[in-house]
Order: sequence, then structure tokens, then C-alpha cells
Amino acid sequence: MKHYLLLFALSTVLATALAAKDLVVRVGFFPNITHAQGVIGFDTTARGEGWFEQRLGDGLTVQWFAFNAGPSAMEAILAGSIDLTYVGPNPALNAYIRSRGDEIRVLAGAALGGAALLVGGESGITKPADFKGRRVGTPQFGNTQDVAARAWLKKQGYHVTMTGGDVFVVPTANPDQLNLLRTGKLDAVWTVEPWVSRLELEAGASLFMEEPDAVTTLLVSSEKFLRSQPEIARRFKAAHLELTAWINAHPEAAREQVGAGITRAVHRAMPADLVARAWPRIRFTGALTPAQLQSFVDDARGVGFLRNAIPLDRMFPELP
Repeated sequence: MKHYLLLFALSTVLATALAAKDLVVRVGFFPNITHAQGVIGFDTTARGEGWFEQRLGDGLTVQWFAFNAGPSAMEAILAGSIDLTYVGPNPALNAYIRSRGDEIRVLAGAALGGAALLVGGESGITKPADFKGRRVGTPQFGNTQDVAARAWLKKQGYHVTMTGGDVFVVPTANPDQLNLLRTGKLDAVWTVEPWVSRLELEAGASLFMEEPDAVTTLLVSSEKFLRSQPEIARRFKAAHLELTAWINAHPEAAREQVGAGITRAVHRAMPADLVARAWPRIRFTGALTPAQLQSFVDDARGVGFLRNAIPLDRMFPELP
């Protein structure tokens, strides 16, 4: 009898340890204003006041991972290094299609707008015809702004290849774009907030074009996480939607928290006036439909990123 009791006790301890291990949710985000929900989640976790932890249940830990742009985040989710991530539509679609619809699921929308095409103050660019032979920076090869830049240039009649063409699209990390535009090594940049406002204020860039209604950020999950932890995924989505509503109801407090979170993530102070300048360009919403993503599929196919598009129906699961 004692033998069985000992086995039972050991199995209980082991099961508890395994359960505790399973209750770690790994979430990606970018230190951008367009990822406000992720930035606030990251910052409140770091301060021991986790927005998501308070709504996911006792014993659950959220670990946050910062990325520069979408392709890196999607590689991490496909590799199983993270469970969920805030990300732009193009990298999410690319990963979904690459995996034949097996790996990526959309839980909710997060933000619209906040992305723009800017031109250098000394570039002399005033109209689409002026881009011929110029260098346009984007945050990362294949990310949402990179695809948008290539698709827009193609619609202006330019021949743009992955490495050259009539206009040179140059994937460049956001922090490096500032100096390159200021010194004339880039003529224009297509990026997202807070970098749009930073380029205006610190590099003398001018706003050439923005898309205020374009989807900028989604919340996506790996299919494996959704299948193994459906209740946690459901709670995370609910917490995300609640946070989105809070951001819209309390813009001043939200701006302050986003600034603090970006400061913590990049180890450099994010000026409050910069956040305030960027904020009106972004709309935070959890609503999202497959139709909103279809235009991204069309653009990505048009510039050679997605060769074999598939239906998006599996990308939008029904949560319990």
C-alpha cells in the first residue's frame, strides 16, 4: 500500500511540474506604437502587474520577445520558439501559405494605419515619377511595409525586382533608417510609427503618402498552441480585446504606457511628444475579416512573394 501511495505522490508531483511548465505562454511583439497591446503587455509583465497574467489564471507566466519585423517573428513561431505574436499581415500570410495553411491562425486584429512613405528633405521627390533610380528603405525583406512599397512602386509603372530594378528597395532595420535618410544614403523610407514621426522630426523627412485604413497589426497563434491550449488562447484573445477597448477609452494613459514600454524594450527614452504625434495616425481594433487580408495576398503575389495562394478560411478559427 505504501508503495502505491509513494507512486501516486510522485506522479502527482510530476504532473504538477509538467502542468506548471505548460503554463508558460511565449508572445512576440515589436517595440512600435502600432503594437500597443503587445507593448503594454510586455511592460506590465515587467512591472509585475501583468495585464494578461491577471486574466489568464493563476500559475500562468507570460514571456515576451521583441522583434524588429515580421519575418523574424514568424520564423520563431514556425520553429516553436514562441506561441503567439503581434505581427503585420504580410509575414503572417506568407507563413500561413508556406505551411499550406497548417501552422498559422489569426486570433484578432490589433491596429490599422500608422504606416507611411516618407521622402528625404533633400531628395527632391515630389511626385511618383521622381522615384526612378532612387533608394527606398523598408524595415525588413518581406515584411508588410516592404511588400507595400514594392506593390505601390509597381502600380506606378516601375519594374522592381528583389534586388534592383528601376527603384532600389533596400531592407534596413528601423534604427538605421534615420541616419541613412538624414545623410542621403536613402531617398525615401516606408515604415511604421514611431519611426514615421521620428523621421519627420529628426531627419527632416516629409510625408509622401499614408494608408490610414490598411491593416497594420494582427494577433496570431501557432496552430499547435491553439490545439493544445484552446482555453488559454481564448482567454488571451479576450484579454487582448479588453485591452484594445481600454486603449481606446483611455488614450492618454495608454500613450504613457506605450511610451514606457518602448523605452523599456529598446533601452532608450521614448519622448512623450513623439508618441502623441504618432497616436492620431493609428486606430486600434480587434475586428478583422478574411476580406481585409485578401488585398495583401494580391499585392504579395504581384511582387513575387506568394506564388501559390490558398484560401484563408482555415486562418480564422472558431475559439471555444
